[in-house]
Amino acid sequence: DVDAAFQWMINKSGGGDFVVIRASGTDAYNPYIYGLGTVDSVETLIITSRTGASDPFVLDKINNAEALFIAGGDQADYVNYWKGTPVEDAIHNLIARNVPIGGTSAGLAILGEFSFSAANGTVDSSAALGNPFGRRIALEHDFLTVPYLSSLITDSHFVTRDRMGRLVTFLARIVNDGWATQAKGLGIDEETAVVVEADGSASILGNGAAYFLQTPGLPEVCLPKTDLTYRNVSVYRISGSATFNFATWTGSGGTAYTITAENGTVTSSQPGGSIY
Repeated sequence: DVDAAFQWMINKSGGGDFVVIRASGTDAYNPYIYGLGTVDSVETLIITSRTGASDPFVLDKINNAEALFIAGGDQADYVNYWKGTPVEDAIHNLIARNVPIGGTSAGLAILGEFSFSAANGTVDSSAALGNPFGRRIALEHDFLTVPYLSSLITDSHFVTRDRMGRLVTFLARIVNDGWATQAKGLGIDEETAVVVEADGSASILGNGAAYFLQTPGLPEVCLPKTDLTYRNVSVYRISGSATFNFATWTGSGGTAYTITAENGTVTSSQPGGSIY
């Protein structure tokens, strides 16, 4: 959790009613957020079923939120319990009202047009690169529609869990399967937040970096039980004072390079060959 990111959301909310939604865990965010700024209220809804996602009390709280945060957990629960329910409609109502919306880990995973649903458990980069059609590569789409996040899939814990390879695999599958002619990826380090303004301009808060990927076309080889071959995927890395614009998909003050997946590994055009 990045204090400054929650303070940014509080400021964007006008200090109103801050609502956290999740499918497991506790209300521990309540005192944490309440202590970060001036808000009218903070409350957490733990929505653990599709029945709960239709409850009038739940919907009233979400529809009247002035900031909404989707906590971490298991994004498969969010897909199973919330997709296609009135909770999804309520979130879209907030988006239409320009209410600030954020998410961490599993909450971040469902904000893009495309998402890794983790319906069959998680997957690491090595397994994903070696078999792009493995059962654990469960991808989802048509859940949330957030401005500037169309054609995009997100990933968190990015460097700590070495997720570049799996994000490239997700992108390969999205274009290979015809979900998009060009797909975009956003990987975010731990203890790091990307905050996006209404015009699509974005900056970093916290200690790490964010990685903006874009596909160059179809992958060269994307087959079951076969190493992925996908060459020259573009990457733009930002940290510190560097910025990025989602509307134009261009950055300033960061580092541009390309990565290639081949023979089960990812290589980079950066001096020294680092993929991060």
